[in-house]
Amino acid sequence: MLQRTLATTLFLALAAAGLPVLAAPLSPDPVPAAAAVPATPTQAEVMRIPDELRALVHARVVAPGPGPTARLERLVELIFGERGMALEYDYQTTRTVAETWRDRRANCLSFSLLFVALAREAGLDADVQEVGEVLAWYEDQGIVYNADHVNVGVRVGSQTKIVDLDRNVLVSRERPHIVSDTRAMAHYHNNRGAELLAAGDEAAALAALRASLADDAGFVAAWNNLGVLLQRQEDLRGAEQAFLTALDLRPFYGAALSNLVALYRRSGQDGKARSYARRQERVQRNDPFHQFMLAVRCENGGDYACAIRHYRTAIRIQDGQHQFHFGLARAYFLAGDLQRARRELVRAHELGTTSQVRQVYLRKLEHLRHWREATAAHAAPRG
Repeated sequence: MLQRTLATTLFLALAAAGLPVLAAPLSPDPVPAAAAVPATPTQAEVMRIPDELRALVHARVVAPGPGPTARLERLVELIFGERGMALEYDYQTTRTVAETWRDRRANCLSFSLLFVALAREAGLDADVQEVGEVLAWYEDQGIVYNADHVNVGVRVGSQTKIVDLDRNVLVSRERPHIVSDTRAMAHYHNNRGAELLAAGDEAAALAALRASLADDAGFVAAWNNLGVLLQRQEDLRGAEQAFLTALDLRPFYGAALSNLVALYRRSGQDGKARSYARRQERVQRNDPFHQFMLAVRCENGGDYACAIRHYRTAIRIQDGQHQFHFGLARAYFLAGDLQRARRELVRAHELGTTSQVRQVYLRKLEHLRHWREATAAHAAPRG
């Protein structure tokens, strides 16, 4: 993530109806009592399998024969294969199962909802799993987004098979754990709330975030995003309560801390800003993701020594992530230290999670070898 000045940047959390059960009542209510609240889809509507897709699952996955492992493999082929959906990744929009089937595009959450719905239709025991916060940050129109990744767990005998839309390019802090269907719906409505807010539809965004909290009143990301929305509406008191509720639930939640510090600075509450900034600094000092983001910012600014320092700190805190070593290799290369760049590329290759990822690093190592040879030939004295 490339951080901008915290006073002007808001941090939205993604996974990717009715009023919530509020842990801290929001006052004043951001929507007048007489205002119509936009409808949000129910769980049944989000998970509905179109008739055509249902028939395809039974013909291509169920009918060929029994055996959960074979059915699981056929379902993966149906979703990703060229003769099936040929599903493509699209981080921008969270879709229902029917919308994913229609568009053949999905983010990690939409994919997980689709796969769970189809797996259960095929008689498999499947659930959405939370993986935790991942290294997948991006910035758009003054809003910085960070992602809590989800995937699918399928029980086959005594084993749990993990099916993931994009597991090869994500760094996770946590091991996956199964969540309830209502928690999965909290992710869905929270994602839609963030997307609608980014699109400028604040009324629909508020309805979606309230639906998320109705699904799970302890969903920290939705409280944070509600605070972002209320701050945009100039309801600073309501925003403060939402951020504080998020921190009551998770005291070291980085997005809420950043937003709360910015809110207090904006409103002139310097004492509170300093207090929460100290907590934020403790979190960031030992946060490999934050160190990685600082490294990227330094690298983009051309300060490669700074980038190297922060990449190395991220590795010290959480080694074993090939993305960290690749970032460090890139910074060394840009700083002109080709020997250390090669060393870190070798390490990134060793840590690559799939043959595809390792092949990428092998190609980069080959390019680096040619670069070094060309540089040496150019520098050699001519007789």
